Amino acid sequence: MGTLWHGGSIYTLQQEGHQIEAVFTEGSQIIEIGALRDLKSKYKEEIQNEIDLQGSTMLPGFVDSHMHLIGHGERLIRLDLTKHTSKHEVLMAVKEFSETIEEGEWVIGEGWNENLWDQPEPIYASELDQFVPKHPVMLKRVCRHALAVNSLGLEKANITADTECPPGGVIDKDESGKLNGLLKDQAQELLFNVMPAVSESYLKKALHAAIKDAYRLGLTGGHTEDLNYYGGFSQTYQAFKQVIEADGLSFRAHLLVHHGVADEMKESGGGYLEGSNHIEFGAMKIFADGALGGRTALLSHPYADDPSTSGVAIYSQEQLDELVEKARKHELPVAVHTIGDLAFEMALNAIEKHPLEGLGRDRLIHAQILRKELIDRAKKLPLIIDIQPRFTASDFPWVIDRIGEEHMEYCYAWKTLLKEGIHCAGGSDAPIEPANPFLGIHAAVTRTNIDDPHNTVYYPSEALTVYEAVSLFTKGSAYAASHENDRGIIKEGYLADFTILNEDIFKMPIGQIAAISVNKTVIDGIIVYEA
Repeated sequence: MGTLWHGGSIYTLQQEGHQIEAVFTEGSQIIEIGALRDLKSKYKEEIQNEIDLQGSTMLPGFVDSHMHLIGHGERLIRLDLTKHTSKHEVLMAVKEFSETIEEGEWVIGEGWNENLWDQPEPIYASELDQFVPKHPVMLKRVCRHALAVNSLGLEKANITADTECPPGGVIDKDESGKLNGLLKDQAQELLFNVMPAVSESYLKKALHAAIKDAYRLGLTGGHTEDLNYYGGFSQTYQAFKQVIEADGLSFRAHLLVHHGVADEMKESGGGYLEGSNHIEFGAMKIFADGALGGRTALLSHPYADDPSTSGVAIYSQEQLDELVEKARKHELPVAVHTIGDLAFEMALNAIEKHPLEGLGRDRLIHAQILRKELIDRAKKLPLIIDIQPRFTASDFPWVIDRIGEEHMEYCYAWKTLLKEGIHCAGGSDAPIEPANPFLGIHAAVTRTNIDDPHNTVYYPSEALTVYEAVSLFTKGSAYAASHENDRGIIKEGYLADFTILNEDIFKMPIGQIAAISVNKTVIDGIIVYEA
């Protein structure tokens, strides 16, 4: 027995503009699509339910190609600093939160971003000491490649001015050589190593919050990287299985496997695309560089606004080569974080040296800062570029001053990548950016920031069409995870995962896309969210 869906605009995404009248599903599968009268006649004895869309718009289920699902949940259940527009607001929020917990407990906050403030200066230990003197404090910057910690936190981690900095990290100091409380990239591990252990109940709480919010946003799945950060591989993987399978919160979780736990994944019997209908393993994740916010993204030239640095290489070329080789021994593709052009170049070098021979596709994640010759090399390889269109809204205009106008021709160049024939997938990098896919689509199409009163358009030649942008989060995500034959479009034999909108995203003014509302989210033919 099955369900007949009809009564709205149903876009299959098989080709641009392709629409049908009705879809008949049975269990988790799409059985047939076509004219309403034909399907009603053919399946009249098997139609158990009819869903009248009442004019709403049905699309294939949206999937975020790069997120941190537990981190997104943490943002929902922790002290959220993303909305504050000044350093003082952040410090007051931290102070108020500290007064709600017992003295000596860690204060942990998420998402501060000095680029949103009138004075774009980071948070320093001395300031935290003044506002919160009796708690260790750790505040993660929005990019999660830098954090601010107070003196008590530094003391608990035994970090002093003489502490040796881990390779690929920065222990920041002031002009006098004194610690200022900023730890970047690998240096953050010094603090993470002394943080209280994460409990199973905490992980489950974060996942429950994240998945329910994903439903609200029309997301039916996500490619998520979490397995190395929350008490180890086993505890984190079991939390996913408990919440999604045992607790019944259906969600297509494609788990990227950090190289630090790849051996544990293999020892557990896991492999690429192995798992269940809702939880499967993906590529091996590697970080090649940091982020633009802390000037740790690795560039081939000095930063325009700080010529003393060109960023941070997390690994040497030889080490990166070895990590890619390790993935190949585990029969895994790689997913490499590459924001700067030199990091992208190093990743290409490693992939070309150790090409993928088995299942899957390599992916280079972010790829914000590129050069023409790198694009030419990338399009010759069986890889995809995993882009986060929302970065266009978040990083401009300050990124121009940071990189330098003369280096911007192939930066945030989403249209160029597609024109060159490179497959792209669309994600949010939540909690770094909001998980809402329509913010990403809006940014890709308009090249603006919804919070900019001047509505400035940045590099309009790189704007995508609405169809191209929607395809990033549907067909693109499916292709990235080697599921282009069963996900990403509405077609016979594909999964009955749908995102149903109150408005027609292809006909509405593009400036209104960010505010579009989700009517229903459907996974396995079952409505998991209804507005």
